[in-house]
Amino acid sequence: MAQLLTWDAMGERLYEVGVDHGVLYTITNNAYAAGYAWNGLISVTESPSGAEATPLYADNIKYLNLISAEEFAATLEAYTYPDEFAVLDGSIEAVDGVMLSQQTRGVFGLSYRTKVGNDSTGQDYGYKLHLVYGLQAAPSERAYSTINDSPEAIAFSWELKSTPVVVTGYAPVSLITIDSTKVDSGDLAAFEAILYGTAAVIDPPANAIPGRLPLPAEVISLLTSS
Repeated sequence: MAQLLTWDAMGERLYEVGVDHGVLYTITNNAYAAGYAWNGLISVTESPSGAEATPLYADNIKYLNLISAEEFAATLEAYTYPDEFAVLDGSIEAVDGVMLSQQTRGVFGLSYRTKVGNDSTGQDYGYKLHLVYGLQAAPSERAYSTINDSPEAIAFSWELKSTPVVVTGYAPVSLITIDSTKVDSGDLAAFEAILYGTAAVIDPPANAIPGRLPLPAEVISLLTSS
């Protein structure tokens, strides 16, 4: 039976705002096995491209459209970055405190969180986790200027491009988005313990488990409630 359509019902006026909980993941033994907090995150602008139609004509009509592959890119802006990002950004520390630029750029993963709000709860209604794989950063522009009566902190910006990773049963993927308002809360809590790591509950601190970025197949498995 068809349902009556309604608009702007209470609690259904959703919006998305903000960005926080940035995490950089480096690759070890073909896994995104080490997570580092990315402080000072200003913005992440997701810029997918491709998926463009190329029309083919036959029999004096438009026969079909061929769709090009879709690619993921993003622009990340921040006031600072983890020390571990330097080598991924093409810099190597030759000796303590001496950085050489224009070196080979590494591949990394990234996660960040955006808030989901609605008209009744506000910004704390929920959130979305964004997981991005196979990233490489292009050189960023850095503008240094004199301190004056209206000082501003330098904002760093990087253009990021992704090589998608394979996931069985689906096309290769660069970006996964997880909506906290739609997945099981217990599964999500367990997943975030993996994503962000867990603190040591007893001494010594070596008992702490570092955060890691699961590959897409594991993400699906972890968030499939039994």
